[in-house]
Amino acid sequence: MLANLYNTAKKTHLRRITALLIGSLVCMTASASTITIEPDKGGMPVQAYLPKTVTYDPAIPTPESVLGARLGEWHVRHDQLVNYMYMLAQKSDRITIEETGRTHENRPLLLLTITAPSNRDNLDAMRDAHIKVLDKGNSPSSDAPLVFYMGYSIHGNEPSGANASLALAYYLAAGQGEEIDELLNNNIVLLDPSFNPDGLSRFAQWANMHKGKQLVADSNHREHDEGWPSGRTNHYWFDLNRDWLLLAHPESQARIKQFHKWRPHVLTDFHEMGTDSTYFFQPGVRSRKNPLTPDENVTLTEAIADHHAAAFDAKGQLYFTEEAFDDFYAGKGSTYPDLHGSIGILFEQASSRGHLQSSINGDLAFSDTIENQITTSLSTFRGAIANKAAILDYQAGFVNSTKALAKDDETFGFVVSASNDSARFLAFTNLLDQHGITYDVMTKNATINDVSYKANNAIFVPTAQSQYRLVKSIFSTQTSFENNTFYDVSTWNLALAFNLDYSPVEKSDMRGTKRTTAAQYDGSLAELALPEINGDAYAYAFSWQPYFSPALLQSLLEAGVQVRSSEKSFAAVKFDNSVVEFPAGSIVVPTGLEQPEGLAAIIQQVSKQMQVPVQSLKSGLTPTGSDLGSRSMAPIKEPSVIIVGGEGTREYDVGEIWHYFDTKIGLSASIVEQQNLLNALRDNSVTYTHIIFPNGRYDFSETQGLELKRWVEAGGVAIGQKSALRYFADNNWLDIDVVNRDVVDNAFDESSLAYGDGSTLYAKKLIAGAIYEANIDTTHPLFYGYSNDTLPLFKTSNMIVKNEYSPFTTPARYTKGPLMAGFSDTAMVALLAETPAVIAEKLGRGVVIGFTDNTQFRGYWYGTNKMLANAIYQSHFIR
Repeated sequence: MLANLYNTAKKTHLRRITALLIGSLVCMTASASTITIEPDKGGMPVQAYLPKTVTYDPAIPTPESVLGARLGEWHVRHDQLVNYMYMLAQKSDRITIEETGRTHENRPLLLLTITAPSNRDNLDAMRDAHIKVLDKGNSPSSDAPLVFYMGYSIHGNEPSGANASLALAYYLAAGQGEEIDELLNNNIVLLDPSFNPDGLSRFAQWANMHKGKQLVADSNHREHDEGWPSGRTNHYWFDLNRDWLLLAHPESQARIKQFHKWRPHVLTDFHEMGTDSTYFFQPGVRSRKNPLTPDENVTLTEAIADHHAAAFDAKGQLYFTEEAFDDFYAGKGSTYPDLHGSIGILFEQASSRGHLQSSINGDLAFSDTIENQITTSLSTFRGAIANKAAILDYQAGFVNSTKALAKDDETFGFVVSASNDSARFLAFTNLLDQHGITYDVMTKNATINDVSYKANNAIFVPTAQSQYRLVKSIFSTQTSFENNTFYDVSTWNLALAFNLDYSPVEKSDMRGTKRTTAAQYDGSLAELALPEINGDAYAYAFSWQPYFSPALLQSLLEAGVQVRSSEKSFAAVKFDNSVVEFPAGSIVVPTGLEQPEGLAAIIQQVSKQMQVPVQSLKSGLTPTGSDLGSRSMAPIKEPSVIIVGGEGTREYDVGEIWHYFDTKIGLSASIVEQQNLLNALRDNSVTYTHIIFPNGRYDFSETQGLELKRWVEAGGVAIGQKSALRYFADNNWLDIDVVNRDVVDNAFDESSLAYGDGSTLYAKKLIAGAIYEANIDTTHPLFYGYSNDTLPLFKTSNMIVKNEYSPFTTPARYTKGPLMAGFSDTAMVALLAETPAVIAEKLGRGVVIGFTDNTQFRGYWYGTNKMLANAIYQSHFIR
């Protein structure tokens, strides 16, 4: 541009003036290039977060010296956190570091054990002594150490905790003085710096990628409006703070192993909440604690809380206690420890959800949130040490009170049967093992309360054991509670979740039974006989009842094997001329069809891998039922499945479906954003067979909706869960009426209520996590593989479908008295009684299936998983 101006100026009388102007522009450009806009960095040096009463060893590196930025200036990535923790362990003689596991995304899970150097060589002995005292219920010596388990950021988009762990680790590694000596000489600190590395990394990327040189506090700024899926969850979009009991994920499995290894006295669980909040620390609402948690636990939590309050009072920091949060669900980080004699403490910090955000309390900086988590980390140490004698005595008292409760309990234990599915049964016993719950194996056939139990296929879980409280919790069928407001689910009966036959028993019921402890048992529990595959077979067949039959089928389909599914039950002749029964839905592999090379070897391999027996059949002529060439033996093609995800869908529900397909079946489903669904269906390179609409809000235009409907009518299968049924009903995909909110409201009499009763009434109208019983039609394709005519379902919403429908389209209905466990108001139970739980209808040449509940809830509700598998592999039979 300057050259053009100069050439033009040469042709005018203003040549000299123009030249001067050009010179001035050049000077201005040069000057402007040296001007920089000062960035608003945020964050502080680590020592600014820490007590001024402590000095720090200069040989120990600070976080900022390793990160290259002040703490809180950026959201720390998990790899940076790991790097710093390993460096501290290398530089400090107080720290031992270990990798306890790996996340789904292969990130290391770390645990730092921090104590005085003089204790390092004696750690195993100190731990053993602590565990032995607990096992016996003896009072520990007055100089016994307290064991702290300091855990941070189980929700990845609540990152102040994980970032605070950097400062706490530095404080414990570098701090000098009486305060540090008192803590580390006489106690042990276990530091878990990031409960959820995958979620933390996802959120750090989001927050950092939207940070400018100037921090934006506007809550409408994109930095504060996290995209889908959020960093709250782990790789499969599960809430790991609901997984302490369920152990569906490696993060939880690693953590629980360490918890039981150490049985800490105090466990902290640092979270964040809404930006306009202040700071919450426990105790919460006393009436909302788990009834199996002793009152003394709350009293000690209150004593420690005095130190949190004092620390915040000194800073002028706003806070609150005894509100909102409860300690009821045993699968949360602040409740699971309480059922083991530990003191679990929940902390909730107002979230900046980025680097700076406006709130009703003023601008909230990320560094402020970190500072508050550091404050309560340190006050936890002070409060526990100040109450050390009481805490040591409490754990011993907890053990002895547990023994007394077990002794007085009329329930002697629980008998659980493998029934016809060893996989669900063994998954259940594996969960018991991880929680340290002891059980006996029934080694002789027995009949108890008119129910037959087979030897080596049933267990007895005694109540008289150290895990009495957890045992009572996981078998609870409680439906009435002191306080009906729940922050989470109100029941988690594991035997019902796994759909296992079980029964509570009295001592007299077990007389004459033969059993041995699992530790002494030298047999194979619920062992399956896997027959050898005969290469000369006419056909191969396996039952659809085993849990991993869908996985076996999927493996065969991917190997190019042609299979048939039986619409009806039949019997067939094996090579030894014995007859084997196959229920409806069983899978047949005829060898006379075009099959891949080495078919017998393929089947042998996958049968062993999935632990599903496959029978070699001698003939296509069957003694009873359809012959193997019957038209009722329908081909199954390899499915191509879309799970609708993205904005509008609930990431938990999407993730649970993905997790089930990915880890329990081996089906590689495509997760497609709702806004891209029609484009995917128009892609001629892929022929999709099924679309799953998880719980969510669906907003397709009229034209898009008609195109989707035409896809179903042309032969596609649409599967909806929970709120997706509203879209199905509104657009005539299913001929159903969904009960609206007015019907629920009108079921409750409000005439005598006061304004202050509003929250209690709201809680009564919710079904936030209860177990309901349904009658199921096992002749329907959606219930192939089930043998009982009732099934426990987990209900987490007010989704109710009116009940005037044909039995041919509603193969599952809630029973007349459906509530099995958990809280539901009698008005809600009445509204749900005998209404459809599952709907399946033809639409043109396609099928539409609706589940009012979540069939994969939190990855542990094994009992209803088969319903979704049937919707994929057996839906061709729906007429």
